[in-house]
Amino acid sequence: MADSTSTKNKRRPARGGSGAGLTDEQNAEKGFTASKQLSESMQKVMVDLIELSLQGKQAHWNVVGKNFRDTHLQLDEIIDAAREFTDTIAERMRALHALPDGRSDVIAETTTLPEFPQGEIDTAEVIDLMTERLDAVTGTVRDVHDGIDEEDPTTADLLHEVLERLEQLAWMVSAENRVPKKR
Repeated sequence: MADSTSTKNKRRPARGGSGAGLTDEQNAEKGFTASKQLSESMQKVMVDLIELSLQGKQAHWNVVGKNFRDTHLQLDEIIDAAREFTDTIAERMRALHALPDGRSDVIAETTTLPEFPQGEIDTAEVIDLMTERLDAVTGTVRDVHDGIDEEDPTTADLLHEVLERLEQLAWMVSAENRVPKKR
């Protein structure tokens, strides 16, 4: 039987003091840094995603009418996706040393989404309003995509995920108000 002390702890002892490598903070500051254009493009997407989640909540609280429950639950799906993608984009910005700005005044001033109406709103109107907003966000993503792809294909890949899910949600939501074409 082998001596247990000979196989135990074969790691090198830790270096101490001034011999240590870079700190975690210094390591995090190396690597690819987003250009001003890339930062601004990602900010546009993030702003519209934040506004989509806020408007989705406004609709969620105030929707009434036929298919209320289905619409209410669909709005939750939109809100959840918008919030998840907001976080993904903001964290990607930080990974590229850009500074996301999600303050309410910035969102209100810079979003491309139209203002959402106040008060109770019929389910059919909510469907149309949210479809319009989903289309607006996907429009923003498509507008900035090529410039982002030229500089950072990894971020462009994230945008593909955003587009795929938001376009799927727009299709599903808009189908609520569609009438089949006559044959």
